[in-house]
Amino acid sequence: MAKTKQFTISIDNQPGAVAHIAKTLGEAKVNILSLLGTAQGAAGTVQLIAEDPRRAKKALDGARISYQETPAEIYDLANKPGALAQCLDKLAAKGVNLNSIHATAAKGGKKAVLVYTAEVATKAATATA
Repeated sequence: MAKTKQFTISIDNQPGAVAHIAKTLGEAKVNILSLLGTAQGAAGTVQLIAEDPRRAKKALDGARISYQETPAEIYDLANKPGALAQCLDKLAAKGVNLNSIHATAAKGGKKAVLVYTAEVATKAATATA
């Protein structure tokens, strides 16, 4: 488990909105580790984890892209059935209320990666340790 920052960016739901964010970070040599985008109607939200949160913040600020910064956790899981449920059961048993969550794994890979933000970050930090 690793502590990091999640950047949440409100966007207009239009072609190129996410590309603009990716280009801004790419030009600043910021590697995006995780990205989740959703949209409803004319608006959308992008949540991302950058390899270097400080550099990401500087790049977003420089491009005048508004964001909300939230403490987040990155947790490696075994890529097998039930691993996610086991992890989430541990968090729930500690009373951790998740505000956001996304996970991914490469087909055939041995590990999956879970990213979450919690209502009380200190509870989350001790729940998976």
